[in-house]
Amino acid sequence: MFMADVFKSGFVTIIGRPNVGKSTLMNQLSGQKIAIMSNKPQTTRNKIQSIVTKEEGQVVFIDTPGIHRAKHKLGEFMVKSAETTLNEVDLVLWLIEPETKIGPGDQYIIEKLQRVQTPIFLVINKIDTLPKDRLLEVIATYKDTCNFAEIIPVSAMTGENVDMLFKMIFDQLPEGPQYFPEDMITDQPERQLVAELIREKALHLLQQEIPHGIAVEIEGMKQREDQDIIDVQAVIYCERDSHKSIIIGKQGSMLKQIGTLARQDIEGLLGSKIYLELWVKVKKDWRNSDFLLKNFGFDPKLM
Repeated sequence: MFMADVFKSGFVTIIGRPNVGKSTLMNQLSGQKIAIMSNKPQTTRNKIQSIVTKEEGQVVFIDTPGIHRAKHKLGEFMVKSAETTLNEVDLVLWLIEPETKIGPGDQYIIEKLQRVQTPIFLVINKIDTLPKDRLLEVIATYKDTCNFAEIIPVSAMTGENVDMLFKMIFDQLPEGPQYFPEDMITDQPERQLVAELIREKALHLLQQEIPHGIAVEIEGMKQREDQDIIDVQAVIYCERDSHKSIIIGKQGSMLKQIGTLARQDIEGLLGSKIYLELWVKVKKDWRNSDFLLKNFGFDPKLM
């Protein structure tokens, strides 16, 4: 791979309220589906790293859980996970909705950012949905809330202005080494990505409250001998018996839908045929259990 005369590198975190499009933006920046997406808030639970290597350098993007006021131990973990990245990276991208009034959620983030020494880009999302004069109002509303290094309007969904955002990111980053191999696109283990894809399909298909109370654990993932098939055994955990029956559905119909959609994405991820077996188990109040949170892959040091 041809390297530019000056090779830049660094770590860039994407923060914002739940459901403003952080995962969509990271997938757009990386050109790959790394983070799961849903129209339900608090989809992302762990910090997920996406690695983009270009001629001019390497950017490691960190997609964080949405910053919000926590209601349980899982929520506390998610918020702390997002906030701990702010002073540990080279650049913060604060992604906002194109609103002309600052609500309590964004005011909470502003208070956090005002104590941060890291350069901050204000990234205004969803510009494909509003006229230019409205965009100017949004910029006027937010421009003095923090000492922004740049203000960039984009559309995470369509990719509009993402190339310009990339250019500004590289302008901001210091000269540095290549941290990861050029063909590496994420630091997430395959099992974690597979579990997240299954959870994404559940988020799409299930009712509003149930998805926040589910976790997915991969119990087995093994290539069959002499066959291009990977056997995957996964368990969807929920908090109530009533939720279990909804996830399974009438005669297993909902679980079958989740499995069918997940299998298609997992095959795309792993480049192999997948035989996926899903089970549903109840773990009451797991979001407030240190032991179960650790078991599901959440770092206890962040709780």
